[in-house]
Amino acid sequence: MDHSSSLQFPFETMPEFGEVVEIADGIRWLRIPLPYRLDHVNIYLIRDTDGWAVIDTGIKTDQAMAAWDDLLSGALAGTVLSRVIVTHHHPDHIGLAGWLCERFDAPLLTSYSAYMGSKVISFGSNERQTRTHFDFYVSHGMTPEGAGVVAIQGNDYLRRVGELPDAFLRLLMPDILEIGGRTFRVLTGDGHAHEQVLLYCEDERLLFAADQVIEKITPNVSVFADEPNGDPLGHFLRSLRFLSAEIPNDVLVLPGHRRPFFGLQERCAELEAHHEERCDMIRTACAVGPQTVADLVPVLFPRTLDPHQMSFAFTETLAHVNRLVRRGEVETVKEGGRLVNRRCG
Repeated sequence: MDHSSSLQFPFETMPEFGEVVEIADGIRWLRIPLPYRLDHVNIYLIRDTDGWAVIDTGIKTDQAMAAWDDLLSGALAGTVLSRVIVTHHHPDHIGLAGWLCERFDAPLLTSYSAYMGSKVISFGSNERQTRTHFDFYVSHGMTPEGAGVVAIQGNDYLRRVGELPDAFLRLLMPDILEIGGRTFRVLTGDGHAHEQVLLYCEDERLLFAADQVIEKITPNVSVFADEPNGDPLGHFLRSLRFLSAEIPNDVLVLPGHRRPFFGLQERCAELEAHHEERCDMIRTACAVGPQTVADLVPVLFPRTLDPHQMSFAFTETLAHVNRLVRRGEVETVKEGGRLVNRRCG
């Protein structure tokens, strides 16, 4: 869903891979390639007292590391990274953090949830955990064949994230972070990722928003087997309302993907409306008759999905179901060994 017409874009196009764009004096923007439909992640550099602080790192692939090598011998030749700041634990943001920290002998700064979450995932899945994930998907109506694929996909994380440093500096709200001559408030958002770090420079009206607010695309919000009754969509919506209330609308939003923009409050409202529309679709389907999450996936995602896309679509559909359960509009009951969802009242 494209709701970006009300936004303003100071940069009409994104930098080419290997190109660096100056956002403001001492702030640079570049992109690192991703092997997915969303084919890039934004990286930002902020001039520091003894080099440049980098926000996010890219995914651990040969292509991404080659992109960094090309930049550091080309457009960023002579650049020294003083600090590696990671917004959250997803591989496209934290994947090369350890690699860059070691390369520049730079400290890692991130949230406790991002660091520890990545560490826990790095231990890998044992047979019991894989079975738990398999049962979770099957209980919500996924076929055993599909569940078998999705339940083991977590192992892909191990190939996409390098080993992290043994120590890190924790960022948490409401810390104040000094980078060069700039002062940033540390904010955190939830729903897309636990304790996702955002940095706000009030003096210059700059908000490094990570994946919390992006133009055109909606960040994935998912429920997983280790918290099957969780309400990440509720957390995400509360985070949007917090940003709208706390941050002026004239900030330049610097997101984790796609273009920087003006119009934070409009975009937060659009994202909330988008999710409410999807809740409406689920309410309507459940009014017709009991629906498993597997039944509801094509209601929200009618296109053909590959296994990678299916894993996100399935867990995001459940996030909307759980939000409606919390609101007392849908109930989840067990029928014939499966969990089905039906409209209340």
